Amino acid sequence: MSTNAKNDCAVVEEELDEEPQVTPGVKKPYNPILGEFFRSRYAFDDDTSAFFVAEQVSHHPPITAMFYHSPEHHIAIEGDLRPKSRFFGNSVGMLLEGYAKVHFGKWNENYQVTYPNMYARGILFGKMVLELGETSTVTCVESDLAFDVEFKTKGLIWGTYNQIAGKIRRISTKEVLYEISGNWQTQIFILDVREKRRLGNLEPTVLFDSAKEHVVPQLVACAAEQEPNESRNLWKYVTKAIVENNLDNATTYKSAIEEQQREDAKRRDAAKERFVPRFFQLETDGNYHPKLKNISEDPVKAKEDIVNWVFTRRPDGQLQNFDKAEDDPIVLAAGLAATKSLPRH
Repeated sequence: MSTNAKNDCAVVEEELDEEPQVTPGVKKPYNPILGEFFRSRYAFDDDTSAFFVAEQVSHHPPITAMFYHSPEHHIAIEGDLRPKSRFFGNSVGMLLEGYAKVHFGKWNENYQVTYPNMYARGILFGKMVLELGETSTVTCVESDLAFDVEFKTKGLIWGTYNQIAGKIRRISTKEVLYEISGNWQTQIFILDVREKRRLGNLEPTVLFDSAKEHVVPQLVACAAEQEPNESRNLWKYVTKAIVENNLDNATTYKSAIEEQQREDAKRRDAAKERFVPRFFQLETDGNYHPKLKNISEDPVKAKEDIVNWVFTRRPDGQLQNFDKAEDDPIVLAAGLAATKSLPRH
């Protein structure tokens, strides 16, 4: 398999692995507020690192912008997510618009990714299940490769959950090179179409096996090191109420946050001020992009610039201290350890 095809498969594997999981039941939803942000870092086993930040850059319509960068591996991801809700009786659909761009600096390749849609089934009665549906694409002009994948939703009687079917093809000739199939939660298979044509009979091989994957946790600073509008700090009382299964308290705390957002909007309107995102900016292509530009190819310099940009606190200008232990009683009661990511269901 060529390097370009391997990179395309790596993006395919990463996209399919990062999709949401089946949820065991209905919880009180978090509703991101304007200016809310989440930031974290990763420490990999090979002593390399990566950094992530996401920010709610628009409330009407809702838009979340994101940035991920691993300086030592020369991998960068940016994009924005623009969900639109649709109700279908016992289901609710989330139509996921926006874009994601994955950049492999080592090969100077850019992969454009579109999102599948998301459906929550059984919101009124029956089993509550989260599904993905419709088509997602991964396209790389530099490698002349495209991946089109269909996320198959389960029928009322027949079928199973989380099935996919897709093809990797040449953009220029539309020649199909590989076929992708399987279950994105468990195992995904790849078949070399040209080899199958040559040999006459060829079985697919495993491209992704979730049982063998190692998930690197996000490292998040403790609540005392976070600003008021950082996600975990902002929603910690709501999270605690949800963990305790106290939806009345969750509603009360959630309403207070949303009321404060409305008051902030009134204040900006009265002062004729416009909200300006902290980490991202809307550019001429109609998408939100990171304000940090021209990141150095030198991993040491890149890491320094990214850390200063992402983890500087306001208003004191100090960097977040990731070594400080969590001592916030609300955060501890909610089960959110400072250096762990939220659990994957």
